[in-house]
Amino acid sequence: MAGSLSSPVQTATTEVRPRARLSPLNARRVENFCANRRGFWSLWIFLVMFLISLFAEVIANDKPVLVWYDGGIYLPILKAYPETTFGGEFKTEADYRDPFVSDLIKAKGWMVWPLVRFSYDTVNLNLAGPAPYGPTADNWLGTDDQGRDVLARTIYGFRISVIFGFMLTILSSMLGIAIGATQGYFGGWIDLIGQRFIEIWTSMPQLYLLIILASVFVPSFWLLLGLLLLFQWVSLVGVVRAEFLRTRNFDYVRAARAMGAADAVIMFKHILPNAMVATLTLLPFILAGSVTILTSLDFLGFGLPPGSPSLGELLNQGKNNLHAPWLGITAFLILSMMLSLLVFIGEAVRDAFDPRKTFR
Repeated sequence: MAGSLSSPVQTATTEVRPRARLSPLNARRVENFCANRRGFWSLWIFLVMFLISLFAEVIANDKPVLVWYDGGIYLPILKAYPETTFGGEFKTEADYRDPFVSDLIKAKGWMVWPLVRFSYDTVNLNLAGPAPYGPTADNWLGTDDQGRDVLARTIYGFRISVIFGFMLTILSSMLGIAIGATQGYFGGWIDLIGQRFIEIWTSMPQLYLLIILASVFVPSFWLLLGLLLLFQWVSLVGVVRAEFLRTRNFDYVRAARAMGAADAVIMFKHILPNAMVATLTLLPFILAGSVTILTSLDFLGFGLPPGSPSLGELLNQGKNNLHAPWLGITAFLILSMMLSLLVFIGEAVRDAFDPRKTFR
């Protein structure tokens, strides 16, 4: 009896995975943003500058990035090594700029220095004249009135300003959106009392209050952030409140309420996405204002702790040392470039969310 052998036929199956694609609305927004060439390139320039400043310790430091000594690898920017590690006499942290320590390391190895051999608080003791001293091969943008490298302080100061501005913008936006959403959604006495409180709060002299509080407490990064947050949250309340007042009686909101959806779900799942359009448009401008406030307080001497790298403190030094124009010029150029880039980015975001604009 002849049996028939059936050979299994192997068919190649192609697994089709849906690719994440932007919705037509978001695709049009991205198109409009990229069509604004000034804002598009400003975003890239700002991101490059910010990424460079994030690696400030690798770019500008008074310690080598890498040390090869007697067959061992050392990373001074990450860990403090005593001088005895390299054959010195003291158990304190090695001063790699000291010729004695440098000769000890070079006798049995080598060092890789950053591009700028100064940190923000490093004092150049080998200046050819009194500080502030002009640009040289060691100090490319000169030194300030204490002999510290201006380029290093600019890199560190740019990073602090942007991070401070980002944190203040995010925290104030979260608080302002929550308060504005509550006022606009519930209305009535909640909205009335909230508006009267905001009117009284905004009528207070903010700068004077900040100066008084900063002079009473010991200044620090987090204290200054908290003090500025007391006044900065108001910037988005009006926009979010108006959007919630406009949309709280729309049909889809009434339908969600009739189906028993909770107020929090309706506020933050159904209405908030519509209010985020105006909110995202204002965020770059709020960020620019946050950086300006920090710079103003540092310029007046009520900002970050003394000795911290600050663009406002560099501006103050330029004002006090008119015979050293590199101080004021450097701070002015960095601040004007930073704020201009943020404003251009804000204009591009505004065009992206503007339904009346369509670029081809």
